[in-house]
Amino acid sequence: MPTVTHTPDALKNGVQEDFIKLTSALQGAMDEKNFSGREIDRLAIAHDASHYLLVPGGIVRPENAQDIGKIFAAAREHQIPLAFRSGGTSLSGQSSSDGILLDTRKHFKKIEVLDSGRRVRVAPGATVMMVNNHLAPYGYKLGPDPASWSACTIGGVVANNSSGMSSGTEFNTYNTLDSMVFVLPSGTVIDTADHDADAQLREQEPEIHEGLIRLRKRVVENPASVDKIRQQFSMKNTMGYGINAFLDFEKPVDILEHLLIGSEGTLGFIASATYRTLPILPAVTTGLLVFKNLIDASESIPDLIAHDTATAELLDATSIRVAQRTGLVADALAQINVENHAAVLVEFQGQTQGEIDELSHRAEPLWKSLDLASPVTMSSNPAERNKLWAARRGLYTTVAGNRPSGTNALLEDVVVPVQQLGETCRNLSELFDQHGYRDSVIFGHAKDGNIHFMLNEQFNDAAQLSRYQAFTEDMVELILGNAGSLKAEHGTGRIMAPFVRQQYGDELYEIMVAIKRLIDPTGMLNPGVLINEDKQSLVQNLKVAEEVEDTVDRCVECGYCEPACPSKDLTLTPRQRIVIRREMKNAEAAGDTELLNRLQHDYRYSGIETCAVDGMCLTRCPVHINTGDLIRDLRAKNQNPVAAQGWKVAAQGWGALAPAASQALNLAHLVPSLLPRTATQIARKVLDEDTVPQYNAQLPAGGRRRQPRANPLAEIVFFPACVNAMFGGVDHRGKADETNASQAFELLCERAGIEFNIPTGIEAMCCGTPWKSKGFTSGYQVMSDRVLQNLWLATRGGRLPVVCDATSCTEGLETMKAKVRAAAEYQAGRSLDADEPDFSRIEFIDAVAFTAEQILPRLEVKHKLDSLVLHPTCSMTHLGIQPQFEMIAQALSEDAVVPLNWGCCAYAGDRGMLHPELTASATRAETAEVNAREYAAYASSNRTCEQGMTEATGHTYQNILQLLERATR
Repeated sequence: MPTVTHTPDALKNGVQEDFIKLTSALQGAMDEKNFSGREIDRLAIAHDASHYLLVPGGIVRPENAQDIGKIFAAAREHQIPLAFRSGGTSLSGQSSSDGILLDTRKHFKKIEVLDSGRRVRVAPGATVMMVNNHLAPYGYKLGPDPASWSACTIGGVVANNSSGMSSGTEFNTYNTLDSMVFVLPSGTVIDTADHDADAQLREQEPEIHEGLIRLRKRVVENPASVDKIRQQFSMKNTMGYGINAFLDFEKPVDILEHLLIGSEGTLGFIASATYRTLPILPAVTTGLLVFKNLIDASESIPDLIAHDTATAELLDATSIRVAQRTGLVADALAQINVENHAAVLVEFQGQTQGEIDELSHRAEPLWKSLDLASPVTMSSNPAERNKLWAARRGLYTTVAGNRPSGTNALLEDVVVPVQQLGETCRNLSELFDQHGYRDSVIFGHAKDGNIHFMLNEQFNDAAQLSRYQAFTEDMVELILGNAGSLKAEHGTGRIMAPFVRQQYGDELYEIMVAIKRLIDPTGMLNPGVLINEDKQSLVQNLKVAEEVEDTVDRCVECGYCEPACPSKDLTLTPRQRIVIRREMKNAEAAGDTELLNRLQHDYRYSGIETCAVDGMCLTRCPVHINTGDLIRDLRAKNQNPVAAQGWKVAAQGWGALAPAASQALNLAHLVPSLLPRTATQIARKVLDEDTVPQYNAQLPAGGRRRQPRANPLAEIVFFPACVNAMFGGVDHRGKADETNASQAFELLCERAGIEFNIPTGIEAMCCGTPWKSKGFTSGYQVMSDRVLQNLWLATRGGRLPVVCDATSCTEGLETMKAKVRAAAEYQAGRSLDADEPDFSRIEFIDAVAFTAEQILPRLEVKHKLDSLVLHPTCSMTHLGIQPQFEMIAQALSEDAVVPLNWGCCAYAGDRGMLHPELTASATRAETAEVNAREYAAYASSNRTCEQGMTEATGHTYQNILQLLERATR
């Protein structure tokens, strides 16, 4: 793996002097691996979800609060600006900086559930979703519920005082925080949970302690200031500092703690936050109110609030149309024949169904009194409710994903008193027309008077940039004229910092300036954010979107994909793989061939070689991008012709090569492990580390050769995967086991009385994934033709289902079928004739799903396991069969556990042998959780994933079919 060096040569490559100064000052005080000055890393992290782009001079990844203190000290000494980055989902530019960026995502992920779930202590790098996953077994959840909950981190939630769909002002961080540990710019660390926290602050920071008392006195003794604060913070409001703390608290430490909430990294570092949690209300019903127009919808909100709706989410006509185009919406949304319609998503929540029934009954007269375009249907069905919420949660990114190529999507976030909402929506629509913004959308948390609006802009056009600036000035006048706030929940950031004085007036603005000067006197933390009177900063450092390719152009850089990516803590994430493609295009357009060459060189390892192409990013991406497809395409375009020909030959001769690989593993087990390990190390150096796998002693011996099996009574076609023939099975001690997944499935079928055949030519068949993932298209075509033609015959023209015993191979077969059918139709320019093989009729079923549904009910589990830990796989997620996997596990053990931190192991066939550091990084969190206790057995559903988890944890993972076979003997 390439190492990062900090030398004078690196300076020529664009690393700023500040980074050199900082790394020199911290020499020996921090691990060098936590520093990066490479251009590819700096450009990758420069992109967040906002429309601003500043490239940091370097990246530092502190491991704890002590590291933060050391960094602060060095930065103060050398006057180096610092900013924090974690999830990068912020929309207002507050996590973008041209100073030194402190990446807190990697090392600050600890979650501690306290008081049986009634409180939780969280480090800033943990996502909201992960925290809620930890709390769910206790029946609790966090109060803040932002739409980006799967990717945004607690650090950002606290720093922005994020709220969300149903948290309003009551359940945001400001009102549910129990305590926090923070580090001030001076290096002082305070835990506000300490009983003497205020005394500690007074002793260690006397000027700050006294200054906060002085500022509080100035505020509370000014009636105009008190009235303005109370009015502004009666709504959602993240504009400027949370100066309501001066009215809500008396002790300086409490005031400071709450000033840090929403301070956007400009006052200090929040090392951990302890929340008071909310009980999960088990009874919920959700419905959609469809109105004839946006004004009617927005004017209904006061009545909805009076009827105790937990949420009231507004969607305008364009929002509905865009949601419908996804094809994944609930029936209530899909059936709207949209003209000027608008909708409000409402929800009732309670402890019991009786409470919900009572709330729904009380609301019936209201439904009748409203001028609705269609009848209201409330539903407690989880699938239907999830579809409704998915449309709303993914609305920003879905709309942004449909923007014209070359434009940027801007999402604004304003709030007005609920009584002003209807008029504000009307006036806002008029502003869109006045400034020529077409297809702009209005949606948001109408219950709180908080609406989001979105428009597309092209920042490399001077005329459009002027239009955007003029629109913003008019919008500011509109919102402030209606006694609103220019930021409700997305934070002030760079975008609204120039308007803080205009919103609060001179006196309160000067209070905010005094807060910044008091706590961060050198101004080193996140300069330009939150306090910035330069009106031009609104239109400075904007992203210019070069057109690259469809996959890249659709990306909105939201970062939702990142938590699911196995390489996120090693090299690049899916978002970063995409933005570096954009940066390459920018370098090419600028004629900067030196930069382009350096990015291309570093991208080979960081972008291409260490991508597991597992597609887990697709499961999180709201615009349905599979970055793995992009990387496969790049591998195909840049393939070595010799290697490509070699893999084509391998496909042609697979019947001999697959058994040869098995024999090679058997041979390796007969000699000292040093010999095969040394041989592969030499080959990797001579040929290529991305071509030759590294042998290790934990690899199993070879498996048994696959044999066809004729059976005229067959109910299914069994497709034993070649990976189970190459790699032999293992028992719980890691010793060779004759009964691997293939043999286990055959035995289970025989016990259940299920007849099967195995196709003729099976010894030369493969799902094609090795060729597809490496981009070897000609070899993939050879294999695809062979497999599908043989299976067409074996299934009697698609009449019998095909069951495969390796989950990734089942997914591979499904993909092969789809690709071959699409290619045939494309080449012919027509639909297939009736007498041609229609491979889409072949049904593929994973052995896990088939066993759970067809075999398990016919067998008796005679030997239960005391405990069992599971590793679901990425292919299992794509196929949607994790419930069946867990069903088998629960039949085997009453203590069957899926780790909260499970994720793709990144073994990816042979990727874990080519780049072991990738699997080590991908499995680190899951390994720590698994190894926190002992289990009687460890199981997955794919041989290479089992191998990856065995190497990661030191425990032998087996196929769950092996465990079931033994348990039913």
